[in-house]
Amino acid sequence: MIYFKLPFSETLYSTDQKSNEEAVSFHSFDLLRQISFEGSITNASEQFEQAAITNEALLEDESFFNEETREEYISSLHQVIDVIKEYHLPKLVYSRRKIFRDFKEIDFKESFKKICETYPNAFRYIFNDGQNAWMGAFSETLGKFNKTTHEFETMSLAGTLPIDEEWTEKEIEEQKPVTSYIQDTLKNYSGKIQISETYDHISGNIKHLRTDFKAHIQPEDLDSLINNLHPTPAVCGIPKDFCKKNIQELEKFPRELYSGFIKVETDESVMYFVNLRCAKLYKDSVHVFVGGGITAQSSPEKEWRETELKSEAILKNLVVN
Repeated sequence: MIYFKLPFSETLYSTDQKSNEEAVSFHSFDLLRQISFEGSITNASEQFEQAAITNEALLEDESFFNEETREEYISSLHQVIDVIKEYHLPKLVYSRRKIFRDFKEIDFKESFKKICETYPNAFRYIFNDGQNAWMGAFSETLGKFNKTTHEFETMSLAGTLPIDEEWTEKEIEEQKPVTSYIQDTLKNYSGKIQISETYDHISGNIKHLRTDFKAHIQPEDLDSLINNLHPTPAVCGIPKDFCKKNIQELEKFPRELYSGFIKVETDESVMYFVNLRCAKLYKDSVHVFVGGGITAQSSPEKEWRETELKSEAILKNLVVN
């Protein structure tokens, strides 16, 4: 079972499982896992209204994970900042899980409706394949390819603040290497790249810095381009391979689908969405994944508050009984 909405659209979709072609697939951060939903993409509004989506249909949490405390997280960030300074890294992304267990029952159908209303400009989804259940909403596009015009679009999205705060040098410097990385990657596939001005991107109760890119590429280069873009510095760091290795050593939990990407293919286009504001769902718990870009100037206390703020994207929209 999967239900999803595309950014800026209130049409609810699912897959009909009538063919072996992958319509929607979720790829893990390390690209070692993939969860796919096959068939054609269909309008699922009536189907969704009749569905009962509660935690009773989910598996029990047997992961035995305990979330990092504030003190443990801040201690870990000091280690991360030491690595950044030692190797002169522009940025490294560090994440954690926030585990919510204080409930008897969650109505995930109503929770998903609330998330859809709160984040109209995001790719919003909920799925349960019998072994894994996830829900999320995030508006960063890793890529969008038009099959007719061969135009490819992507964005640089980094830096996070509450909507009413002013940008500081930390956020501006955090976004710059993401923009440079995407531009340099696109140059390998296209001779003409359009780049927008950097502007504020609003996502619920927080904002990010965003720069848009457009380029014409060859269809046969699409998979290679996506694999070179992922993971972007916004979810990993620079240099990519070094940061990815350190993430796996420093973080306390595997990322699984968090900060991987979601591929959606239609007759007209192929779309790739970054899976950031998301949670893994269990009968007796919800694991919310959150993180942030760490630089040499980062304040561990401020980074903790930022992850708490990001976790609200899921937690504030849960309908708990």
